[in-house]
Amino acid sequence: MNSKLSKIHVAIKSLIEIDDKEWSYYSSLFTTKNYNKKEILLQPDNICDNIFFINKGLLRIFFMDKNGNESTFYFSQENDFAVDYESFLNRTPSNYTIEAMEDTQVVHMSYKMVVDGYNKLRNGEKLGRLLAEKYFIIFSRKIQNIYTKTPYERYQLMNTQFPNIRQRVSQHYIASYLNISSVHLSRLINKKV
Repeated sequence: MNSKLSKIHVAIKSLIEIDDKEWSYYSSLFTTKNYNKKEILLQPDNICDNIFFINKGLLRIFFMDKNGNESTFYFSQENDFAVDYESFLNRTPSNYTIEAMEDTQVVHMSYKMVVDGYNKLRNGEKLGRLLAEKYFIIFSRKIQNIYTKTPYERYQLMNTQFPNIRQRVSQHYIASYLNISSVHLSRLINKKV
């Protein structure tokens, strides 16, 4: 088995049953690519053509408001998927940017490949549904946390969900993810809540 595909194989097998014959076919459709730190995988106004599976590294999904201020929506780290699922499914321009926060290796799962999987994998539709559910839950939790959790509670949840994130990205990205100012984040880190 291609070592670059071993992690996505494990991830997919955790979601659906896939036999060796199906995997042999489906894995031939994946492409892998290395991105340098700060390299952009998806630009706003482009259609998101791939689901990205992170073998190594870290991606940031963010959007920009009309004043040019960035808001970090999510971090995707090793063994996780990253995508603008709305753009991907509806074939519409994305509002998000996906950026490598460090040198990152991803496996690309193209739109054509996902649709092909619906038809050629016994559990292809289930795979698509579970990936969509995952992103629905991410969106739902993000909104709920902004409205129902204190900044300190969001900070604690972030540290649980993304261990070592403070060592991997700068504080202003973390503050943006938490929907607070960098000054407020400094207070949280120093426990001056």
